[in-house]
Amino acid sequence: MKPELRVLAASGQLGYGIPEAAFSAGIARAPHVIGADMGSIDPGPTYLGSGRMATPPETTRRDLGLVLAAARGLGVPLLIGSAGTAGARPHLDATLQIVREIAREKRLRFRLASIAADIPKSLVHDARPLGAMRAMDLERTTHLVGQMGTEAFIRALDAGAEVVIAGRACDTAIFAALPLLRGYEPGPAMHMAKIVECTSLCCEPGGRDAILATLSDDSFELESMNPARAATPLSVAAHALYEQEDPYAVQEPEGTLDLRGARYEAIDARRTRVRGAAWLPRARPTVKIEGAGPSGERSVLLCSSADPRVIANLRDILRDVEAVTRRLVPGGDFSLYPRVYGETEVFLLLECIAPSAERGLAALGVFRQYLLHHGFAGRLSTGGNIAFPFAPPELPAGTAYRFTVYHVMEVEALAPLFPLSIEDIG
Repeated sequence: MKPELRVLAASGQLGYGIPEAAFSAGIARAPHVIGADMGSIDPGPTYLGSGRMATPPETTRRDLGLVLAAARGLGVPLLIGSAGTAGARPHLDATLQIVREIAREKRLRFRLASIAADIPKSLVHDARPLGAMRAMDLERTTHLVGQMGTEAFIRALDAGAEVVIAGRACDTAIFAALPLLRGYEPGPAMHMAKIVECTSLCCEPGGRDAILATLSDDSFELESMNPARAATPLSVAAHALYEQEDPYAVQEPEGTLDLRGARYEAIDARRTRVRGAAWLPRARPTVKIEGAGPSGERSVLLCSSADPRVIANLRDILRDVEAVTRRLVPGGDFSLYPRVYGETEVFLLLECIAPSAERGLAALGVFRQYLLHHGFAGRLSTGGNIAFPFAPPELPAGTAYRFTVYHVMEVEALAPLFPLSIEDIG
């Protein structure tokens, strides 16, 4: 029988503020490892394409300081994945810089591992598309990353790392690496990692407080560190379906987590025990590849209407006004995307993607003026079809990005794709 292994998930996305009371309660339980996911592509392609972080600098530094000080105080490993939101080289470097600064300020000493996730464009030509993605556009790709699995984190721990900062990574890899390294059964370990990566989102009511998983030979227990949240069999089982196309199969680089035999049992009103998941290793590992690049400059028009006749005819009005705008704005090399919100009163957000901000604002200015005064059958008000919350109602919104690669590829080995660097801090 293996001893219990306590895994503390500190944050579902580090950088947006860790609720400190729950985190402190988790630290008081003396976990054997602390983990935190720092990003994903959920915010869209902008952060991957631009190399910028999505999280505010102040809360990012605060969160990193909390988990770093807590892990070194306990003398346990700290594992962070998808550094800096999207996990490309600029995100990893920015995160490492903050970690080094915090270490100097707090006079911390530790062995730091960093794992890069950037993939050379020359390696991905045979990858197959996922979801709605079809052909990849490598020419417009500014950053290209692969999602590392547990292999990379285990390699870092094997090298003596006490703090691991990884580029783009599978969320599960952060929390399953140490259990797998210590010989725990991969089925329960991977299932546990799948549940805790979003902290207390698997609870009733769901939240972002730290959660503690206690892993044993064939099962694991879950307990939110916020006493107001309960990990129930229903809430935990529901979260096992989170972000999954197949409710019974979770695909990872090294294999598949099979949940068909999973069972969820209440320990008490706030805790649940889970067992029965199986791990099916893959003959050849796979890596999901993500890429993004610029698609133009974005501008937006904000307006609204409470006129029932305008609202009833809005689809035709928008079509007609776009046709007028394309005739009047030179070049016509812009795209318009109207988004209408509401029923009895509507809010209109019109997005324009153009080669330049000036061209986009010109198109929106013309569109706004002709939308304001567009005539249509049954119109009563000649004062204007729409209203504006402020002037000017068209605003520049910076460079727009799109996903250029969203594919998966088989590889012979994972380690060459995710190089490991080790340094001693302090």
